[in-house]
Amino acid sequence: MSKFSISRRGLIKTGAMVGAGLAMPTIFTRSASAFTNEPTGGTVTLGFNVPQSGPYADEGLDELRAFELAVEHLNGGGDGGMLNTFSSKVLEGNGILGKKIEFVTGDTQTKSDAARASARSMIEKDGAIMISGGSSSGVAVAVQALCQEAGVIFMAGLTHANDTTGKDKKANGFRHFFNSYMSGAALAPVLKNAYGADRKAYHLTADYNWGYTTEEAIRASTEAMGWETVEAVKTPLTQTDFSSYITPVLQSDADILVLNHYGGNMVNSLTNAVQFGLRDRMVNGKQFEIVVPLYSELMARGAGENVKGIIGSQNWDWKLENELGDRYTGTNAFVRSFGEKYGFPPSQAAHTCYVQTLLYADAVARAGSFNPCAVVEALEGFEFDGLGNGPTLYRAEDHQCFKDVIVVRGKENPESEFDLVEIVEVTPTEQVTYAPDHPQFAGGDLGTCNSGA
Repeated sequence: MSKFSISRRGLIKTGAMVGAGLAMPTIFTRSASAFTNEPTGGTVTLGFNVPQSGPYADEGLDELRAFELAVEHLNGGGDGGMLNTFSSKVLEGNGILGKKIEFVTGDTQTKSDAARASARSMIEKDGAIMISGGSSSGVAVAVQALCQEAGVIFMAGLTHANDTTGKDKKANGFRHFFNSYMSGAALAPVLKNAYGADRKAYHLTADYNWGYTTEEAIRASTEAMGWETVEAVKTPLTQTDFSSYITPVLQSDADILVLNHYGGNMVNSLTNAVQFGLRDRMVNGKQFEIVVPLYSELMARGAGENVKGIIGSQNWDWKLENELGDRYTGTNAFVRSFGEKYGFPPSQAAHTCYVQTLLYADAVARAGSFNPCAVVEALEGFEFDGLGNGPTLYRAEDHQCFKDVIVVRGKENPESEFDLVEIVEVTPTEQVTYAPDHPQFAGGDLGTCNSGA
């Protein structure tokens, strides 16, 4: 059973969680329907698979809040949120193609095998026709491959590794969130301006595919502007005390520490780094600095005072429309709906999951069919606006969204516990766009859609 306790108003089906250690057969049983889990009654079931335990649990719980809100709006409840600002106008608040939306949830535990097991249960036992969620790229890659095999659509949640729409891309999978390359491209000019071109960087990197591609992207972009990478060390995803990893940094001649960590890992590693006095040091005649390539308001809250002045990147920020105007229309509508329901602003994880749910429903409505291949066709090359990020494209070649990227910094004097980061710069889409065959995305094959028929 899900640990998520917020009321579902009778919409939720309870899906059994499957243990992480169980062996996973790879052959799905096909039904006589036209495609996998073709809805035949008055309802349609979506599967929301998020970390409800483990180092990314805070992100996962906010994703669940957003998923519930999206379902409420799609079913005609609440104030409609971003349905009122979305450039596409085919959604009518009557579910999807007139079918009321129900949903099931699972706990990925930030483990690929557990995530695949819970997603499989949603598809085979609960009849989910679309799977979304996740706050780990390792999980996203695993579940995306499973959905491709099963013949259902995967609308990725928070996944930042290049691999998701690079070497591990799949025709049935779509990513709204930005990626490691985009973070590097957006951050490099800001870092050069803030800290100079003559720097020596030490990387601590989460030991899985997100960490690898983020390190690669940040190294490539910073070395191109003159930085030297003096060391790069992998750290276990399960690590909670990073003291033993910080000590060698002190013994090196590095004057920048790059923490390729996310969620609870980032909170802990940043805290340890500050406790060891890194931010008070002078090295090579320069003030020692710490960079966190990807972080969120949720992580800033966990890090507290330690996040002040820390530069990083985000997919979205709840203050965008207020601070930068109508280009980011939809932000305020979502923040208002989410805030009224839960009492605080949404995170970037919540935003991307809400948007992915609307984009799936919209694609079905525009296609006039739940058939995954019809949905793929409707999403490929789709240009839209009004969902908080400005003009956005779902590129057909790799199913990656392209939009502006935000560079942020921890506020020195926050006005509230929910306003801990400030927007430093918004990097235009053109600056973070790359060719589908860029070396950081090499390999893999999108393939063709699978409907499960």
